[in-house]
Amino acid sequence: MASSNAAAARRRRAPGPAPSPTGPASDVHPVLRRATAPPAALDLLAQARAGLDEAAVLETANERYATAHLAALRTAAAVLAARSLPEPTSRRRPRIRSAWEVLPEIAPELAEWSVLFASGARRRARAEAGIQGAATNRDADDLIRDVAMFLRLVERMLVLQPVLPQPRQDPETPPGPREGGGRGVPDAS
Repeated sequence: MASSNAAAARRRRAPGPAPSPTGPASDVHPVLRRATAPPAALDLLAQARAGLDEAAVLETANERYATAHLAALRTAAAVLAARSLPEPTSRRRPRIRSAWEVLPEIAPELAEWSVLFASGARRRARAEAGIQGAATNRDADDLIRDVAMFLRLVERMLVLQPVLPQPRQDPETPPGPREGGGRGVPDAS
């Protein structure tokens, strides 16, 4: 009798791969996520994008460096606005920490970016103070490139459904596979 119950249970189980030590994929429950980041985070991302655009056209290396670093800081603030939870209140006021210290706790995948931008904070302060030669043109150009990459990465993280330009469709050409064997890859010949 017990063997017939076990056989019936095996038949009722959905067919599929054997369970892994961490459980079968069917045991994973999807977590519903917001379609986009909160408005405050989106506003900070827009400010960061505008700051980065401004940094690219400024005249002096110090101005470009300081403005680009501020764009990175606003990008980090967007992540903190989207992911952080309020700290529990206590009688003692906690010490103030920089965004670069908090970011790896909130988004561990951005820890290396935190180290990179934290290392440039002193240079940014010198550049903002107008100290001659605080940042070279190379320093400013490198930082602008790094911030642009960081900003794109964070935008992808926080804005789950980015608005991408759609390819234009010729009204006379019916939609379908393109040349190159129908895979959408151009022919190598």
